[in-house]
Amino acid sequence: MRSIGINTWVWQSPLRDETAPAMLDHVASLGFDLVELPLEQEGDLTAAATAPLLQAHGLAASVVGAMGPGRALVATDDETVSATQRYLRACIDFAADIGAPSVCGPFTAETGRTWRMDARERAAVIHELRERLAPVLEHAAERGVSIGIEPLNRYETSIITTVEQALDALEPLLGEHLGLALDTYHLGIEERSSADAIRAAGDALAHVQVCGNDRGAPGGDQTDWPGIRDALDEVGYRGPLVIESFTAENASIAVAASIWRPLAATQDDLARDGLAFLRELERT
Repeated sequence: MRSIGINTWVWQSPLRDETAPAMLDHVASLGFDLVELPLEQEGDLTAAATAPLLQAHGLAASVVGAMGPGRALVATDDETVSATQRYLRACIDFAADIGAPSVCGPFTAETGRTWRMDARERAAVIHELRERLAPVLEHAAERGVSIGIEPLNRYETSIITTVEQALDALEPLLGEHLGLALDTYHLGIEERSSADAIRAAGDALAHVQVCGNDRGAPGGDQTDWPGIRDALDEVGYRGPLVIESFTAENASIAVAASIWRPLAATQDDLARDGLAFLRELERT
């Protein structure tokens, strides 16, 4: 059975050293196997503070990055590219130092930035992405961490929205230290079949995030969960299933993720219901 994790964005943003003890204690008390840690700014979380907490609670970890304002590897100035590369290296170092195998996220441009591109412009953007991601991958290889690039839906990016686009854009770089991070929410918007998209990703699949089609708890929604589970089995994905949802109570994250209403009676209910559903899905 795959392990089940949850992203701390379900409850708060940002997560910092001073709030991590209570948060990781809570995640462990709910019965999760893994906690997904967003490193929104370098220094928010440190390995010195986080690693002992993970060990004390018996939690595995994964790390995600946030492509907020001022972060981009493409269609921007050299200073922004350099700053973004430094940030991604910091995410990699944090992951390596806490024993997390991967750093995942939409590491192309600022989330929410969209623009029209003709074929020539798209080719230029993809060339930039490959060129500017390459040194980050070198650092990931040195630290023994893999990077998962996440396709986003059309309202959050115009660069990589589907598995097909991701495979085409990243093909020269795909391998042990670069793969795809797939989120069922984005798959449900952009793919004709989420299961077929997972099959297309194949052994390039590095990480999987899950939630209901409304961004709430997985289960009881329109998503074909048995089909997704079967496709994950077919491609041999044995990594975690990580619930990623967000709270409407945090102003910055609610606006960034377009969470305009509560997605459950409480965020703990969302976590418990999602965990129970995924446990049962993995058993059947």
